Amino acid sequence: MITLKNVTLRRGAKVLLDGASVTLNPGEKVGLVGRNGAGKSSLFALLNGTLPEDGGEYFIPSQWRMGQVAQDMPETEQSATDYVVDGDTTLLAAQQEVTASEATDDYDRMAHAYMALQDAGAHDAPARAQALILGLGFKTTELNNPVNSFSGGWRMRLQLARALMCPSDLLLLDEPTNHLDLDALVWLESWLKKYDGTMIVISHDREFLDAVTDVTLHIDAAKLMRYGGNYSKFEDMRAEQMNLQQNAFAKQQDKIAHLKKFIDRFKAKASKAKQAQSRVKALDRMEKIAPLLSEADFTFEFKEPANLPNPMLSMTGVSFGYPPPDDAPVGTPPTVIVKNVSRSVLAGQRIGILGANGQGKSTVVKTIARELQPLEGEITEGKGLNIGYFAQQELDVLRPLDTPLEHMIRLVKDLTALGKIAGQATREQDLRSYLGTFNFGGDMVKQAVGSMSGGEKARLVLCMIVWQRPNLLLLDEPTNHLDLATREALSMALNEFEGTVMLVSHDRALLRAVCDEFWMVSRGGVEPFDGDLDDYQRYLLDEAKRQREAIKEASSAAAKAERKAQAEAAAKPKVKVASSGAKRQLEQLEARMAVLNGEGAALEGLLSKSPPPSDYAELGNRLKAVNDELQLLEEQWLTLSGQVEAAAVSH
Repeated sequence: MITLKNVTLRRGAKVLLDGASVTLNPGEKVGLVGRNGAGKSSLFALLNGTLPEDGGEYFIPSQWRMGQVAQDMPETEQSATDYVVDGDTTLLAAQQEVTASEATDDYDRMAHAYMALQDAGAHDAPARAQALILGLGFKTTELNNPVNSFSGGWRMRLQLARALMCPSDLLLLDEPTNHLDLDALVWLESWLKKYDGTMIVISHDREFLDAVTDVTLHIDAAKLMRYGGNYSKFEDMRAEQMNLQQNAFAKQQDKIAHLKKFIDRFKAKASKAKQAQSRVKALDRMEKIAPLLSEADFTFEFKEPANLPNPMLSMTGVSFGYPPPDDAPVGTPPTVIVKNVSRSVLAGQRIGILGANGQGKSTVVKTIARELQPLEGEITEGKGLNIGYFAQQELDVLRPLDTPLEHMIRLVKDLTALGKIAGQATREQDLRSYLGTFNFGGDMVKQAVGSMSGGEKARLVLCMIVWQRPNLLLLDEPTNHLDLATREALSMALNEFEGTVMLVSHDRALLRAVCDEFWMVSRGGVEPFDGDLDDYQRYLLDEAKRQREAIKEASSAAAKAERKAQAEAAAKPKVKVASSGAKRQLEQLEARMAVLNGEGAALEGLLSKSPPPSDYAELGNRLKAVNDELQLLEEQWLTLSGQVEAAAVSH
C-alpha cells in the first residue's frame, strides 16, 4: 500500500502539503482533486521520486513498477508502433539482456534471456501496441508513420499509449483525457476499468472520474482528505461535511462569545476571579474550528445577441474538406471528407456534433466558421450572423509575449476596422474591468500570456469570444484545459445563452447539460442522431459487435475453404512414379498455401477497415501466424520441387 505520514511538501516558498497523512490500498482507483495550484501535480512528483518531501515520510512498495505519461513532447523518427512498444520497460530490458547474452559464450544465460523475452510478450508486443494506438483514435494507415509526422496533440496520445503499454503496479495519469475525442475517451474508460493495479488519476472530467475511480483524494488547505466513492459521491459528502463544519463553527463562535463575555464581566471581581481565570484557560485550550472558506466560484454570461437571424445559415449540397497543398502538382484534387450536406441551422438550436475521430467533425465546424471554404455547394448565412469560434488550437493563436489587456485592445481595433462593434465599452479602463470579470485582475492584466497556464489561456479566449456578443457559438473541444469550476461556469453560461450553439466535446457532462439534439458525422455524411449520449455509447458498442461478427464470419469462411482444399487434395489420384510421394506433398503444400493466401488477403481487408482495437490485436496475431506458416511452407515447397525435378532428370 501507499502511505503518507505527516508529509510536508513545498514548491519554492509555497507550502502545498502541511503534515498530510493518507493510506491508499493496493488495487484502488483514486481520483486526485483540488483547486488549480493546490499541489496535485506536485504530489505526483513526490510519488514518482522527482520531488523530495520536506518533512514526514511516505512509503511505496519497492517492488512496485510505475507507469506514467511523460509530459515532454516526443521527438523521434521511430514509427508510432515501435515508439509505443518501447514503452514496455520489461520487454525492453529483456531485449537488452538477449543482446548482451549473445555477445558472450554463456549458453545458459542466452537460454534464460530468450525465455525471459518470451515471457515478456515479445511475440505479440507490436499487436498489443497497435491495439492501444488504434483505441486512442489513430488510423490503421498511421501505425508505421514517424512520431514526428504527428501534431503535438497526437504525439501526446502516443505518450499515453506508451504509458498504458508499460506493465505497472501503480499508474499515475495526469489529465489523460486532454486531446481525446469522445470515442477514444470511451475506449480509455473501458481499458482503465480492466486495469488491475493501483491507479491515481488527475482529471477535470467528472463523468470520466465517476466511471474509473472508487476513491477520491482531495487536497484542501494543505491537507489530504480521503473519501470512499467516485467524484459525484465525493461532492455529496463534501457538501454535507461543509455544512456540518459551518454549523460547528457557528456554535463554537457562540460559545467563545459567551466565555469572553463572562471573562470581561467578572475578571475584576475577586469572588469570581478564579472562575474567570478557569474560562480563560478553557478558551486557550479550545481547538478552534476554522471558518468555512469555500472555493471562489467563477461565473460569467454571454450578453444578449444584437440580433438573431433565422435561419442562422443554410447549407445546400456542401462538401467539406481541404484544398490541395500549394506545392501539389497541377490537377491534384482536393481532399473531400464530408460531402453533399444540405441542412439548416436555426436560431436557438443547441446541437452536439458526434462522430469518430477523423470523420470530419472539426472540418465541418471550421468551414461553418469561415476558416475553410466549401469544396462544393453553398453556405448561405443569415443577415447579421456573428460567429464566436473556439477552435481546438485556439490557444496557439494567442500571442505569448502580449498581455490579456493587449489582446483585448487589439480585438477592439480589429472589430472597429470591420465595423463590428455592437455598442460595447472600449476604453482601456472598461476593458480592464471586463477582464476582471474573467478573473484577470490586478497584475494578471499585464502578465505575458505565454507564462500562463493552459486553463488561464482558455479562459482568455472565452473572454474574447463573449465580448464580441456572438449569436452563433461554434465550440470545438473548449474544455481541454478548463478546470471543473470553469467547466461548470461555461455550462451555466451556455444554458442561458439566447443564441445558437454547435458543440464538439468529449466532456459528456457539458454535452448533456447544453445540447438538445445531436448530429452524427460519419461515413462521409452528416445525419441527425436520434438519441442521447447513452444511446451513442450503445451505438459504439453495437458497431464493435458488428465488426467482431464480421471477423468471425471471415474466419469461418477461411476454415471452410481450408477443409475443402484438404478434401480435394486427398481425392486426387495417386501418381505411381518414384517421385509420387514428393508430388503428393507438393499438391498438399500448394493447397494449404492457397488457403493461407486467401485467409491472409481476408485478414488484410478486415484490418484496413479499422476494426475495434480489441479485435485488431487478434487479427494482427492471426495474420502474423499465417505469414509465418506461409514462409515455412514456401521453403518446403522449394525443397520438394528440387527433389521432383531431380527425379525427373534421373529418369
